[in-house]
Amino acid sequence: MATLPDIDKPAAEEAFREDVKQFLAEHFPAELKGKGNALASVEGPTDETPAQKQWREAMGERGWGTPTWPKEYGGGGLTRKQAAILNEEMARAGAFNPIGGMGVMMFGPTLLEYGSEEQKREHIPPICRGEIRWCQGYSEPNAGSDLANLQTMAVDKGDHYLVNGQKTWTSGGQWADKCFCLVRTDRSDKHKGISFLLIDMDSPGIEVRPIQMISGMSPFCETFFTDVKVPKENLVGEEGEGWTIGKRLLQHERTNLSGGGALARMMGASLADLAKKHVETDEDGAIADKVLRDRIADFEIRWGSFLLTARRAAEESKAQGGVSEISSVLKKLGTKLGQERAELLIEIMGMQGLGWEGDGFSESELAAVRGWLFGKATTIYGGSTEIQNNIIAKRVLGMLDHQ
Repeated sequence: MATLPDIDKPAAEEAFREDVKQFLAEHFPAELKGKGNALASVEGPTDETPAQKQWREAMGERGWGTPTWPKEYGGGGLTRKQAAILNEEMARAGAFNPIGGMGVMMFGPTLLEYGSEEQKREHIPPICRGEIRWCQGYSEPNAGSDLANLQTMAVDKGDHYLVNGQKTWTSGGQWADKCFCLVRTDRSDKHKGISFLLIDMDSPGIEVRPIQMISGMSPFCETFFTDVKVPKENLVGEEGEGWTIGKRLLQHERTNLSGGGALARMMGASLADLAKKHVETDEDGAIADKVLRDRIADFEIRWGSFLLTARRAAEESKAQGGVSEISSVLKKLGTKLGQERAELLIEIMGMQGLGWEGDGFSESELAAVRGWLFGKATTIYGGSTEIQNNIIAKRVLGMLDHQ
């Protein structure tokens, strides 16, 4: 019996799929199969191997590290469908996107919306090629949940600003090339006095002090600015528009911290597969403990449902022109699920879930412990759960504060 052609897949999309397959066959190094993106690591940059450099440059040349960004700025210029095909074929080949970090997750999309043409042409192409690392200068010792209370001051000096102040929880600050930073340019108005500046991290007067986490890592810093000169052309938007721009950037961050982004990648293998390495199984290869089996199934169902919801929300937001307040819902639920999974995994591992170092524990077991501890921060950074609740109440549910 003759096989009918698949009329649901347009010829152009199939041709693109073949192009992707050929590209992967020619450019993706086999030795990198199953590995991840060092640029997106919270542990900081590592020296690139020749294979990693080759892969990053190949993807950057095509613009496929930022597949849907405009081609004129170094992006791939792909449609959402083409980007989905690219992801499908990369997953099938065991490949990963070698280009990422805060420039891709947060700053790039924001600059594409609010930046000048000169700023886009200067900053977007290096992000698309994975040649530059950005960090975020938002939180301060007395401006965390109440971010608008920030006091880092940028004084107008004619052709430049003079910046003085302190930021904290600057993720990747010790490795970053540049910082997108919220500063105060006017003390007379809490929100309208905030502006959005781009600062070179090698500028005289900048000092970074790494902060060690309970997990043993130091992925972020205290950052001090002392009479730091910043050119006027590094102002994004107008003076006083920083709060609006900064909130938009946070929506991108929360979307990527939710199940639609980084958190989904952090999950890795299913809990059931991991559990079978640590607990007894029956003659059919299923987890013998029925209560544990039920708990794992319950979690996997809820996590799968969340991922589908996150994907639908992301597609709806893109169709409407970008991210929205729904990112707060995704961030709140996704990070809580991530913590729940980490707790359950440690419980499943038993005594092997108590390791910190030593020959008695495998690398994956030690990583699980550190991941469990690191995960405690996910409901705080990017805007705490309490802040997300306020945003959801006001901007999603339409509830107003009672006087």
